[in-house]
Amino acid sequence: QVQLVESGGGLVQPGGSLRLSCAASGSVFVIYTMGWYRQAPGKQREMVAQITSGGTTDYADSVKGRFTISRDNAKNTVYLQMNSLKPEDTAVYYCNALIANSYSTRMNYWGQGTQATVSS
Repeated sequence: QVQLVESGGGLVQPGGSLRLSCAASGSVFVIYTMGWYRQAPGKQREMVAQITSGGTTDYADSVKGRFTISRDNAKNTVYLQMNSLKPEDTAVYYCNALIANSYSTRMNYWGQGTQATVSS
């Protein structure tokens, strides 16, 4: 009974910004790595950014310097600040989290996805 709910997608012009949020709820005992993935039509899903429980981050080369991932452990929430957006950033963005329940069972969970469109 874990849910990841994303928000913050939308339509933005090139050079603009969006801030995505993903909140985990339900049988959440410990959240390990959280991340953002994206998938454009006809393309494979790719990792955009991820962050460990300790705050270590990793980014795809295509977004380094433009995107920033962060998390609020008290709120079980991860964020993705996307700046200097390009048309090639257009995709459905999915939240992912490795979560352990009270029995220490670890599972990966996915959000429903939120659409980000960068177009003039």
